Amino acid sequence: MVVFGNVSAANLPYQNGFLEALSSGGCELMGHSFRVPTFQALKTRTRRRSAGGPLQVVCVDIPRPELENTVNFLEAASLSASFRSAPRPAKPLKVVIAGAGLAGLSTAKYLADAGHKPLLLEARDVLGGKIAAWKDEDGDWYETGLHIFFGAYPNVQNLFGELGINDRLQWKEHSMIFAMPSKPGEFSRFDFPDVLPAPLNGIWAILRNNEMLTWPEKIKFAVGLLPAMVGGQAYVEAQDGLSVKDWMEKQGVPERVTDEVFIAMSKALNFINPDELSMQCILIALNRFLQEKHGSKMAFLDGNPPERLCMPIVDHIRSLGGEVQLNSRIKKIELNSDGTVKSFLLTNGSTVEGDAYVFAAPVDILKLLLPDPWKEIPYFKKLDKLVGVPVINVHIWFDRKLKNTYDHLLFSRSNLLSVYADMSLTCKEYYDPNRSMLELVFAPAEEWISRTDSDIIDATMKELEKLFPDEISADQSKAKILKYHVVKTPRSVYKTIPNCEPCRPLQRSPIQGFYLAGDYTKQKYLASMEGAVLSGKFCSQSIVQDYELLAASGSRKLSEATVSSSSS
Repeated sequence: MVVFGNVSAANLPYQNGFLEALSSGGCELMGHSFRVPTFQALKTRTRRRSAGGPLQVVCVDIPRPELENTVNFLEAASLSASFRSAPRPAKPLKVVIAGAGLAGLSTAKYLADAGHKPLLLEARDVLGGKIAAWKDEDGDWYETGLHIFFGAYPNVQNLFGELGINDRLQWKEHSMIFAMPSKPGEFSRFDFPDVLPAPLNGIWAILRNNEMLTWPEKIKFAVGLLPAMVGGQAYVEAQDGLSVKDWMEKQGVPERVTDEVFIAMSKALNFINPDELSMQCILIALNRFLQEKHGSKMAFLDGNPPERLCMPIVDHIRSLGGEVQLNSRIKKIELNSDGTVKSFLLTNGSTVEGDAYVFAAPVDILKLLLPDPWKEIPYFKKLDKLVGVPVINVHIWFDRKLKNTYDHLLFSRSNLLSVYADMSLTCKEYYDPNRSMLELVFAPAEEWISRTDSDIIDATMKELEKLFPDEISADQSKAKILKYHVVKTPRSVYKTIPNCEPCRPLQRSPIQGFYLAGDYTKQKYLASMEGAVLSGKFCSQSIVQDYELLAASGSRKLSEATVSSSSS
């Protein structure tokens, strides 16, 4: 039996491991696996029912909702169109982008749409950043996180449409499903009726659910939310200084509302508990979910993110003359004498120069690579408060098909787990009629990130025993584990704690020709896939707006280099 020891970011050498351990999507080193030797791992997928075999479980996806007529979708579509309709540059800019997560991919995609030549550099051998995934020796995929695509993600939804891959999203019924800790094995649902517009469909879903909240609790929560409904975006932004717990107490909302609903919601949004999460994050989510009819409707990608989402973006970038390079890790940001960027120095010793530079890797890596002359500039100094939150993603393959589950995302409401899904039901590529694969988000993970994988699996199984009392026991006397993968990301999305909003930077830095992209940068969707894509569009917009300045700067540098060469 092969047992992998735990790898902690603190024990990894700086050049070879530390930056990778901090990277947006975890890494191969941080994604350990374990195989139980007495059970044969599933190597082929049975797609049809065999004679005398088990009944095939059929996944029925919901038709794609009508999103195109919403205000936010139209605004996102307009921003996308602005790049395609922009005047073609006389001399396209070479823009060097570090990081091929969604922010970097988005930046490169929209710069290419505007007629420029992005060069996208990814440190690892896999695309996706926070949505990276790997294939094991059996051909099974394991991912950095459990990724949900909401109807309230207008820029992501536009991106799928622009790439012609709308059919790769598997939409689920419009519900939010919570486990009931007090009733092991049972669930409580919030069902949003399709016949009602927003916000009535959301209000109806809340009023119809009498298992999680009592009527007095619903009324007090509604009264507490009135200022947000009346005050709009200005009120929402003003709540950044309060944690969810503090805001609930201030508004007189019963503590049980937090316990029943917002612990699960906080962990799903930012992998932390309500006593740490900024209330602004919750209010933004509620605003999107309640103001848009299909805002809270969820979809799963139909397969692994690197191939099913990232590669279509890469293909689009390359079709327009851009480049994407893997295994190209930034070692140093080299500066000119005036403090602007001269080049990116890679760990392989090569240097990459461009007309403009974008850092689209996580904020924790940016802070490690920040040049000394920049560190006291207020724009960069404020980044100190932005810190990635640790998260662990767990995949467990069982020897049988679990029955007590849904073709949907489930909120576990456990102390250790956030959300989970039976991916053998929810995802076409991972579909298996005979065996379940549970993908679970283990959060908060700060106290567990340095623990061994076996410790994490043991703790997960104890929680699953409560969710599947008739099918799973911690000692595996019922369903047995065939294999598992544990993916640790020591620094994932930025921790959305109170008073961090003023620290989020605009995409255009005070350094001429240097830009930032990432969900931590300033945009209204906070730490999310939507935020990452939108940040890339804002970054591209800034570069397109700065074209004349950047082109002139490039011509000046070329002229100086020519003069210097002639003199020598």
